[in-house]
Amino acid sequence: MSEVKAKLSNYRQSPRKVRLVADTVRGRSVGEAITMLSFIPKRSALPLQKLLSSALASAKNLSLPTENLIIKEIRVDAGATLYRRRPRSKGMANPIRKRTSHISVILTNSGAKS
Repeated sequence: MSEVKAKLSNYRQSPRKVRLVADTVRGRSVGEAITMLSFIPKRSALPLQKLLSSALASAKNLSLPTENLIIKEIRVDAGATLYRRRPRSKGMANPIRKRTSHISVILTNSGAKS
């Protein structure tokens, strides 16, 4: 069973927002997913599209048949959180958490059993 993996680390957007887009393309064919992502008006659509294109190029480099590849798994995990402070009145400060995401994709042939 042939699988192709690709990973995007430390993407500077909240995992919760990225998962909304990742859930729409999970289980679809790669060509269909790339087309769908070009029409989704979310910020994380373009990096996901680039990640799928990278995985597809990796499959071509390994000389695997690319016409029937599907997204077996697309996973969005939390990365490192950058902590900042927002000044408030009377010398206080409120925390601001700038979250990051780790996105990993596994492509496999549609004929393969998972």
